[in-house]
Amino acid sequence: MLRTIREFWDDQRGIAMILVAIMLPVIVGFALLAIDMSRANNLHNDLQKATDAFALAGAAELDGSTGSWARAERAMATLVHNESNFSTSGRFTLAAGQPGGTANCNSAGNISWCFLKAIPAADSTQITAANLATYLADADPAIGQLETQFIQVTVAPNGFDAIFPASFISGNAADNSFTVGAVAVAGFVSGVCDFTPVFICNPYEMDANGTNTAGGYTLKQAVSDPAVRRRLIELRKVGNGAAAGPGNFGFLEPPAGVGNGAQALAETIATSKPIGCYESGHVSTKTGQNAGPVQDAFNVRFGIRATGGGFNSAVYGPASNVRKGAVPSSKGNQCPQFNQLTFNGPGNMGLPRDATTPYMNGRMGDGNWNLSGYWSTNFSSASHPSSWDTTKPSRYDVYKYEIAQGLVGTASTGGEVGTPANACQPPVTSVDRRLLYGAILNCNALEAAGNDLSGHSTNLPVEAFGSFFLTEPVPSASDDASVMVELVDVTGANGQGTLNSFVRDEAQLYR
Repeated sequence: MLRTIREFWDDQRGIAMILVAIMLPVIVGFALLAIDMSRANNLHNDLQKATDAFALAGAAELDGSTGSWARAERAMATLVHNESNFSTSGRFTLAAGQPGGTANCNSAGNISWCFLKAIPAADSTQITAANLATYLADADPAIGQLETQFIQVTVAPNGFDAIFPASFISGNAADNSFTVGAVAVAGFVSGVCDFTPVFICNPYEMDANGTNTAGGYTLKQAVSDPAVRRRLIELRKVGNGAAAGPGNFGFLEPPAGVGNGAQALAETIATSKPIGCYESGHVSTKTGQNAGPVQDAFNVRFGIRATGGGFNSAVYGPASNVRKGAVPSSKGNQCPQFNQLTFNGPGNMGLPRDATTPYMNGRMGDGNWNLSGYWSTNFSSASHPSSWDTTKPSRYDVYKYEIAQGLVGTASTGGEVGTPANACQPPVTSVDRRLLYGAILNCNALEAAGNDLSGHSTNLPVEAFGSFFLTEPVPSASDDASVMVELVDVTGANGQGTLNSFVRDEAQLYR
């Protein structure tokens, strides 16, 4: 008997079954937990991907124009189709809706959303009900749509029933169920490439009282109205402590690798192949705003040789039409310097200024310029469109018509032609050299917020990127020298589309 008991005690056969029997509940529990985690993770992925898609679709419409809220809602409702699995509802389609685009926060279908003017600087700072008002766009769509830069989309939480019997451990049946949701924030990023490092203070910026000195027009209204767009604007350079205000201009930080000297800055303005890329919310002004040879950077576009030398390669060539109402004071087919030109002498006329300058404290004209005098002086035997007799064109329209109709080489009664002198660099035909491209800033508001636009300020928001037609050469390199321009186009919903090749628009996820 004793031997039998000892043999039984030492016998280890079948012990594995005992261990399995003991561990089986744990093994099954871990298996169920792994399945639940996988199901919950897949559900969250479905919801997060759908939320990201809704946010990106909505953000792509947030260009700051009227109707952008309604377009964002329409995009989310019609362009996004996502399914969710593994919730208590089984497979179902996530849907949005179109409440009308009149509220800065709304909900429809399975999602809710808020239009935001800003987001926290740190990703770790969540947007909650407690701090939402800090980032929320104005409730008035007329204001809120202009300042909206982001959209936060939240998918309604979905119920999830776990297989793992948590209630067996806790004794609470509710522990077997919970919800899974998702939140995404996306924004609209607009930028330009191949742009000159110039900023122009918005001539149509509203002041704190909602008025301006440009006849009450906004920038977007001005660019969409030909009668306003042809007004001549006198730009003056910011610098040496001069405050930036409507109609002033300055310089942006040049692209990396260009250099910081005045000559390097001038070259990036003068070249026909600029390499600068600028984002609408993050431009930086250049320290010092030193003028240097910037006058030459503008004037080489008119076939005027730089006074201090330089600009001697083909990328600094003049426009194909440099008519400016001036002939060299000395004989010969030279490429003249500015001081070698006689302007508006007998029989020569450049594009005239406006008859009166009632706007922007005398620095913006009324758009009424002497077309008949200009045409008879330069093209007395050529006809122009009859519509010009009733609706005055812009100077830029006339300039383009001269090129299109082969009138550039036609001599004025005083002998001037629009063709650059042979001694200058060959004309550039790949781009329009008489157009100046720049970032349009609301300088009053930026300086009121503490930014020094005559020095080095960073991360400045851009109202729009624009193009301006240079109507005449810059007379001197001094800080108070005037750059005379016509507004041609701006980026955005009211633009004319001529800047589309420069624009890089995209929606971007932020969190």
